[in-house]
Amino acid sequence: MSLPVSIRPATAADLPAILDIYNHAVLHTTATYDHTPVSLQSREEWFAGRQREGFPVLVAEDDGGAVVGWASYGPFRPKLGYSRTVEHSVYLSPAAQGQGLGGQLLEALIAQATTEGYHLMIGVVDAENDGSLRFHERHGFSEAGRLPQAGHKFGRWLDATFVVRRLQEMDAPGHGEQ
Repeated sequence: MSLPVSIRPATAADLPAILDIYNHAVLHTTATYDHTPVSLQSREEWFAGRQREGFPVLVAEDDGGAVVGWASYGPFRPKLGYSRTVEHSVYLSPAAQGQGLGGQLLEALIAQATTEGYHLMIGVVDAENDGSLRFHERHGFSEAGRLPQAGHKFGRWLDATFVVRRLQEMDAPGHGEQ
């Protein structure tokens, strides 16, 4: 694989690669608790929703133009009181892992979320995924709690770990304000 050289906003043309990367994680890891691969149509609907709601989808592209990773954030919960909090995802192709690319994608998300005025970024990580937990710690996240047996996959119960990073200090919005 050629080393990644750019991170850029995703386009609809990137969705097949985003789908392949995500579905690999579905089939082989506990990075997502989805059990079955998702369809291109579902990724198209997800992408359209992200665009409509103003949330980023970024891709990492190697010097040959191949998408080797992607990252996004979206709403943490739909209630107004969570409007300054986002939940993120970062996924890499197996060949792109361990080269610092995930960190580049995550730092780009953090920068964008900070610029857009978000206060807190949350990640949900399988508690047995030590690599992802260390990755988040290196990027300023701390463990905020574990939900024992919150999910299941591959015939076993899985604990979900919430990791958080405060993006910036700010006063809380007034009651009823976003």
